[in-house]
Amino acid sequence: MTRFFVNHQEELLRSLITFVVVIVLKFIFTKTVKKVAKLGDFNKVRTNLIIKYISIALTIISGAVLTLIWSVNFKDLGALLASIFAVIGVALFAQWSILSNITAGVIIFFSYPFKIGNTIRIFDKEIHEVINNWDETFVIEDIRAFHMHLRRSNGEILTYPNSLVLQKGISLVQTYNEDSQEL
Repeated sequence: MTRFFVNHQEELLRSLITFVVVIVLKFIFTKTVKKVAKLGDFNKVRTNLIIKYISIALTIISGAVLTLIWSVNFKDLGALLASIFAVIGVALFAQWSILSNITAGVIIFFSYPFKIGNTIRIFDKEIHEVINNWDETFVIEDIRAFHMHLRRSNGEILTYPNSLVLQKGISLVQTYNEDSQEL
């Protein structure tokens, strides 16, 4: 066992540095996202979702760095990775709309002016053809990773994909004040 530590001292040191850097970056990113969420008065569930995305990204990056540090034989690993990426590629292509909705959810978290409880109007021809009312407004009930829950004036809940939020025109009709719990 001591021979392993002596022979791989450099790789072990680089691996330790990688773990420390990842932990520090996770701490910094988590603090930053929480600060942005506090300044923007965002929902805790949305904040935790963004933190989870960051953790997953850092894990993938650290796995790639560790693979390089330990000089994994890519010839042997190549066939395995090619098979895995082929399956993932087909799955991702089939689920492209889900990925675009997740990405849109992250963009909405950081840059859109509306929050849960706000009243909005959506300028989407298809949705208004279904509900037969161009003056319909919606109250944002929840903003999730893939979609938003919108409440119609008649109490009906509508699920609206995040990717369409970025593509369609949306106007903020009324903001919700959490302190007084009034519109």
